[in-house]
Amino acid sequence: MKPASATQTKQDITETERRSGWRTIRKVTPYLWPEDEPWVKRRVVWAMAALVFAKLIAVYTPILYRNAVDTLAGDTQSQLLLGAVGLTVAYGVARMMTVGFQQLRDALFAPVGQRALRALALETFQHIHRLSMRYHITRKTGGLSRIIERGVKGVDFLLRFLLFSIGPLILELVLVAIILMWLFDVWYLVVVAVTIGFYIWFTFAVTEWRVKLRREMNEQDTEANQRAIDSLLNFETVKYFSAEEREALRYDQSMGAYAQAALKTAYSLAFLNFGQSLLITCGLVGVMVMAALGVQSGQLTVGDFVMVNAYMIQITVPLNFLGTVYREIRQSLVDMGEMFELLEQPAEVSDKQGAPALAVNGGEIRLEDVHFGYEADREILKGVSLAVRAGQTVAIVGATGSGKSTIGRLLFRFYDVTAGALKIDGQDVRDVTQQSLHENIGVVPQDTVLFNDTIRYNIAYGRADATQDEVEDAARAAQIHDFIAQLPEGYETKVGERGLKLSGGEKQRVGIARTLLKNPPILLLDEATSALDTETEQEIKDALARAGEGRTVITIAHRLSTIAEADRIVVLDAGKIAEQGTHDELLSHDGRYAQLWSRQQRDSDEAA
Repeated sequence: MKPASATQTKQDITETERRSGWRTIRKVTPYLWPEDEPWVKRRVVWAMAALVFAKLIAVYTPILYRNAVDTLAGDTQSQLLLGAVGLTVAYGVARMMTVGFQQLRDALFAPVGQRALRALALETFQHIHRLSMRYHITRKTGGLSRIIERGVKGVDFLLRFLLFSIGPLILELVLVAIILMWLFDVWYLVVVAVTIGFYIWFTFAVTEWRVKLRREMNEQDTEANQRAIDSLLNFETVKYFSAEEREALRYDQSMGAYAQAALKTAYSLAFLNFGQSLLITCGLVGVMVMAALGVQSGQLTVGDFVMVNAYMIQITVPLNFLGTVYREIRQSLVDMGEMFELLEQPAEVSDKQGAPALAVNGGEIRLEDVHFGYEADREILKGVSLAVRAGQTVAIVGATGSGKSTIGRLLFRFYDVTAGALKIDGQDVRDVTQQSLHENIGVVPQDTVLFNDTIRYNIAYGRADATQDEVEDAARAAQIHDFIAQLPEGYETKVGERGLKLSGGEKQRVGIARTLLKNPPILLLDEATSALDTETEQEIKDALARAGEGRTVITIAHRLSTIAEADRIVVLDAGKIAEQGTHDELLSHDGRYAQLWSRQQRDSDEAA
């Protein structure tokens, strides 16, 4: 019973893959035949016409070859001069036209393939950015990049080989079969058909086996790539723990598994190639023996013998690539299937149909009995109600895990609340477009991550059309202009991947400058000064205070000294508001805030 179950499982997997393959082909078809771009359809039709012409000429070419050979075997010199030379020239022209139409086909189709590749790559890129924060904190960057890379490459390969390898091969085989039956007899067709039938069966059977080996090889390749990227992204951590050898060993183990899978793939390819050659050779010998007997009996000419050989060789060439093409098409379908599964990942947070843009009149923020948890069985916010009046600065403090940063993520709508509502100027953030929401909120996160580009690019990221003077003004407000001016390349200095060439405080100030340049009506400061020294922190705090004038500001803070002057301080404890008020009011209550303040003051005195 167990083996039967295992067999059934394999059959189910194969059937699932087959359905997935057809699904992928259906999904790719619109890129080949788009309704709104008629130029693509015209090029596809022209390319297919060139393909048909190429095959018709290719199939007729051996007949010219036969006629030339029979003419050369003629009795008179005049036949040789008048017929053979002309037929030989015609044969050469036919071969040249075959190649010409093939190249014309490729040239006509090239823009179609590149357009499909570009469109799908863009769609995938945009979709990944639409996916929720929950997806991105669980994804593996290295594995994801390989899925996209293989999937996008598979588009061009699938379109090209499905149309220009499998289709033409079938057309050519049918035409050759008709000619062999018409010029000779049905037994030639039988031998060729049996040979091709066995060849295709053997090729597909072995290739299915090889696809499983190739999938295993891809998995090992993805794993090795993921480990390499993960290690490089954590370069500093590797150095801190002297773990270079450990990381090298992990990477080498992954590469060892990949090498084993790659060897299996190589060995299976050798077996496939030998089996294909054996079958084709048997068929070729069988047909040539029949033709030789026909020549010997006088029923066929030497030209017929040569023509049969030419046809067999002609169909052998594309058949030899059948295994490779079929395997690559199957692999492309697998790779593209993975990418389409990625495209089918639902965006957890999406705009409602016809959602209007957020209209900010003052920037009042309200949390109405908000419940939220990253996981269904672990609630982080447990009925938080909070009102932040327009132009007010409210600080949210609390122990780690109390939910203060979660409020910032909900405000920016990285997630939707589980229950309750979060509103800006009376508008539920779920009812407006995410783009308008993001445009009206400026965020300075705890850990500012920069693009591997210039300082100017990273500051100007806050507003793409900003002038150099506006970029410098924002840098001055963030207390980083003087530092930039001292650099040899100034604002054109490259910051390195994730900004690693800058210190933590310098990165944070670039992030603050970027947000100040954006000039939003609502500011969210998530531990914005946590990476700065005390002196710089005071300078930045003054700059942020000036930037917050006339704006609604929510400050999420751990160091209470940075938010003592806030209009109101909200203390979170275990997902609920424990107390709120001004700094002095909360100290006088001698509650949770007072305890946190006393502890931080004591730690500060001890450190001094």
